[in-house]
Amino acid sequence: MSDTPFGFGLPPEEPDDGDEGKKKDQQSGGGQGPANPFGFGMSGAGGPGGPGADNPFAAMFGSMNPNDLGAAFQQLGQMLSYEGGPVNWDMAKQIARQTVSQGTPDGRKDASVGPAERNAVQEAVRLADLWLDDATALPSGAGTSVAWSRAEWVEATLPAWRELVDPVAERVGNAMGDVLPEEMQAMAGPLIGMMRSMGGAMFGTQIGQAVGVLAGEVVGSTDVGLPLGPAGKAALLPVNIESFGKDLGVPQEEVRLYLALREAAHQRLFAHVPWLRSHLFGAVEGYARGIKVDTAKLEDVVGQFDPQNPEQLQEALQQGMFQPEDTPEQKAALARLETALALVEGWVDAVVHTAAKPRLSSADALRETLRRRRASGGPAEQTFATLIGLELRPRRLRDASRLWASLTDARGVDGRDGLWAHPDMLPTATDLDDPDGFVHREQLDFSELDKMLGEAAGKPDLKKRDQGEDGDDGRDEPKGDGSE
Repeated sequence: MSDTPFGFGLPPEEPDDGDEGKKKDQQSGGGQGPANPFGFGMSGAGGPGGPGADNPFAAMFGSMNPNDLGAAFQQLGQMLSYEGGPVNWDMAKQIARQTVSQGTPDGRKDASVGPAERNAVQEAVRLADLWLDDATALPSGAGTSVAWSRAEWVEATLPAWRELVDPVAERVGNAMGDVLPEEMQAMAGPLIGMMRSMGGAMFGTQIGQAVGVLAGEVVGSTDVGLPLGPAGKAALLPVNIESFGKDLGVPQEEVRLYLALREAAHQRLFAHVPWLRSHLFGAVEGYARGIKVDTAKLEDVVGQFDPQNPEQLQEALQQGMFQPEDTPEQKAALARLETALALVEGWVDAVVHTAAKPRLSSADALRETLRRRRASGGPAEQTFATLIGLELRPRRLRDASRLWASLTDARGVDGRDGLWAHPDMLPTATDLDDPDGFVHREQLDFSELDKMLGEAAGKPDLKKRDQGEDGDDGRDEPKGDGSE
């Protein structure tokens, strides 16, 4: 991620055919690349350290011709007058699309998806779903399959990012208004409003940049272990799949099919475990509730705030103003989130390996590549770490994958997948330490417990859903009633 993730430069114009980046932003230094896409601390002509490097407004406006200055100041006014939620999502979208239009460090530009690529993705997802039928009891969760450009991925996933980020940003916005004594808040109303607008803009810029960089790396809609795209829509990004497989020595068709298996497996899990999405997003929000703002640092920033020096707030955000509370509740929230991510990724890893191993000669190599890729993290993890000290990384993916594989051996596919019927039935962090103990522990008859939980929730038994057996309607009827 950029060393200067916040900034207020103007995004360049973008093409309408997939952000191929054909139009350059000559005024705001669009050729700088992702390392500094906003022109903060950069001069229009001299680059780093050149004229205007110490003045962000000179860097922003100095190289513009007079005809552009009006538009630039108009955008600055819109930023300062923003009165929406805790994050300026319009700015986030602009910055994300700007970052996409600049291309990736390897020089690969975004492009519209052609008919051949679209057909290849649809065929890969169709075949992947067919293979997964033998590897899991959960039916297909992909009602449709789509091939996205990077820009389309940004558009489709922003609603999910908003749901994840807003709870944290709201705490920051409230803290900005609370650091002043109550008797001074009325007098300082305009300043507080300006700071909240600046905070919303900076959060928007930070998230927009991270989402834009992430769009250059992801291969589908579930790469970070969360359902970021629309429900029931399996999505792959052909331009990124090609970049991902370029140096692997594996045929492109096999790479695409393996990634389609992972996307389709995620879709099955999120579609047929109805509580899972809210469980994951709730775990992120629960962790965010335990974030405390360093009010002493914030008070110092507020006391010395200079409207002509807005990067003060930027630097405060970068220097760790937000820290998790060291409490049992916060540690439990973090463990809950990390365990949930590990269980999702571990299940997908185990199921995809079962489906791919007999059919793809490169299955083992691709599995290890994907494991290392997830373990190393990326811009999404860095964004959350910068903002709230949280990394969306399945630290225990290998442990969880071994546990799911052992459950398959001990209980079969139905017994393994039946654990998704209720969150209380899933393995815990302690169980990941002792997978054999969990697998062979004396437990209730899960088929009966699944049935009871399904009745209580008004839903059919997870494992019988496809066969239509025990098709109760949620009423308190004896076992056997329903579809018979």
